[in-house]
Amino acid sequence: MHELTDQELYQALSYAKSLDDDAGRTLIIQFYLEQTALAETLFELFPSVIAEENPAMADLFMDLCFAVLCVYQKAFGPLPSQQDLALDWLEKQVMLLDVELQALIQEKDMDERIRARLQDRLIQRSLQETMQLGLVNFMNAAIDDYASENASRVPAIKTTQTMIFIAIRLFNHLYHQSQSAHLQAHNQSG
Repeated sequence: MHELTDQELYQALSYAKSLDDDAGRTLIIQFYLEQTALAETLFELFPSVIAEENPAMADLFMDLCFAVLCVYQKAFGPLPSQQDLALDWLEKQVMLLDVELQALIQEKDMDERIRARLQDRLIQRSLQETMQLGLVNFMNAAIDDYASENASRVPAIKTTQTMIFIAIRLFNHLYHQSQSAHLQAHNQSG
């Protein structure tokens, strides 16, 4: 995997916008079939958390997750199958991200040494992986723009941006893990 160039990102986002309702519905159904746990997390669990703050921001989040799904499929190929991953892959990813994100929330009561270690680990892991910063920045700008249209949406900005960041990291990990599994299988057979 590589970080998308501006042109690749633009093409992938254009692809997402070009899909009609039927093609979009088909893509979502395929996502639920091939990555059930991830689909439920992104399109059911995360939006329900955001909806507690603002239902409109939860709807925006689902639209943005659909765009992220399209970007990854356009840029990196078909969605990896659940069979390519360990059964508890998503659970492990969410637990790792949750612990790291807790360290970033200053309102959370946490020993400062533990917080510092977790923040360092988050930074180290982020530096070791290919992060789609252009995509994160685009999504954050879309969230800011949408929230600026209605003051009631503003309190949900941070939660929505955090959730879209997690969604992008999960897609990164999904594609990276799948590529690693394919490389291992190829190396063992050759």
